[in-house]
Amino acid sequence: MKENRGLLVGRMQPVHNGHLQVIKKTLEDVDEIIIGIGSAQLSHSIKDPFTAGERIMMLTKTLSDNNIDSSNYYIIPLVDILMNAVWVSHVRMLTPPFKKVFSGNPLVQQLFKEDGYDVVIPPLFNRTELSGTEIRKRMINNGDWKSLIPKSVSKVIKKINGVERIKHLSKKEISEKH
Repeated sequence: MKENRGLLVGRMQPVHNGHLQVIKKTLEDVDEIIIGIGSAQLSHSIKDPFTAGERIMMLTKTLSDNNIDSSNYYIIPLVDILMNAVWVSHVRMLTPPFKKVFSGNPLVQQLFKEDGYDVVIPPLFNRTELSGTEIRKRMINNGDWKSLIPKSVSKVIKKINGVERIKHLSKKEISEKH
């Protein structure tokens, strides 16, 4: 029996095929999914190169291209507040009500369990390759990263010059001699 609405939180830097598979799997358990874009305030770094808006574009286009009805999901940017004891309340304030939380992150799992939520650990799909860290590394090193992400995400990354951004951010700072 479906549980109505669930929450899935991820940084999605960038959205990749593993995220899409987890979203599809989660929608087998719930009627609606709230996709929380974690660390929404971060961008323009090696670990977090894309803005929340760019990640929302990636997700929206990917879900549409995969025929996932937009009435079945909400995409909400979640800014880190750096106070774990009140983070769940912060998330609740920003989202529609939900009963289940889907997360592979131990801290997220713990915080929601302590607040009485049913926490489900989603299956990981080919985690060796399907990780943002691996994809960003491949972008920097001119490796094959496009096979790991949906085509629509590749188009967004091209449109925003995302690969060039990551490569530029990966350069070592040139120290000035005085």
